[in-house]
Amino acid sequence: MQVIRGLYNLKAHHRNTVLTIGNFDGVHRGHQTVLAAVVSKARQQGLTATVMIFEPQPLEFFAPSQAPARLTRLSEKLQALKDSGIDQVLVIRFNAAFAALTAEDFIGKILVDGLAVRHLYVGDDFCFGKNRGGNFETLVQSGMKYGFDVENLHTIADGEGRFSSTRIRQHLLEGDFAGAEVCLGRAYRMCGRVAHGHKQGRTIGYPTINIELKRNKSPLMGVYAVRVYGLTDDGSALNGAASIGNRPVVERDDHYLLEVFLFDFDREIYGEHVQVEFVSFIRPEMDFESFEALKKRIDDDTEQARQLLSQ
Repeated sequence: MQVIRGLYNLKAHHRNTVLTIGNFDGVHRGHQTVLAAVVSKARQQGLTATVMIFEPQPLEFFAPSQAPARLTRLSEKLQALKDSGIDQVLVIRFNAAFAALTAEDFIGKILVDGLAVRHLYVGDDFCFGKNRGGNFETLVQSGMKYGFDVENLHTIADGEGRFSSTRIRQHLLEGDFAGAEVCLGRAYRMCGRVAHGHKQGRTIGYPTINIELKRNKSPLMGVYAVRVYGLTDDGSALNGAASIGNRPVVERDDHYLLEVFLFDFDREIYGEHVQVEFVSFIRPEMDFESFEALKKRIDDDTEQARQLLSQ
């Protein structure tokens, strides 16, 4: 899968596409149905299956304090899109200049000139362009003019409701990882490379692997029983307890970190890419008056995590 970073990198060979547009946060089962339709149509017509996404996501640009926590960072999202069979992803930098594009310019410069769209999948509530000046009907009329079809993305749901990123965030907030898995079609994981931390955990007998979240907000906060993938030759998981927060005991800040203590593990793994799968919620984040108090609580958390993971 090719990743096209920015409109200025669009080339002639990126044209003639079947396209869908959106945030695709989580790449959940609803998204997967859309992506399957894009890939199927592209294969039938000999076109390029294409997804357009935005960085940052539009709400993160217009109202960052109101933007929801991301389920997936960009690299995770791109991997999930690749796994869905998409041929190329156009990552558009959402900034003031892009936000100022009129609906007509969006269609003419990007859809027609840039991607030569032949078939477009969007929701019937899709709005775009300066002041949200374009909508589904605008696209239908433009398609008739420029020669591309526009198809409505119908809601994908189960007995509990439509699959959505909002629904998944609520499941995660409630510690309902089984519910999140139903929506995602896979267990919820956070991925990243192991980075150097403050190395304070090892002073109380709990050395942790540290993973930068690379999100403005986290959909999870607290302590969890987890399984970690990516550190064994046979692909099996390692069990552990994980904390997501902004550093209790030491001075708090807005920097959120995922820290994982792996049971019965002692190896240097800085720079390794790991996937942390969340199995069960243990407790919310807490403040501690001392490292001694923190250690006592971690003893309890670790024992609870071991029990949960053995069930």
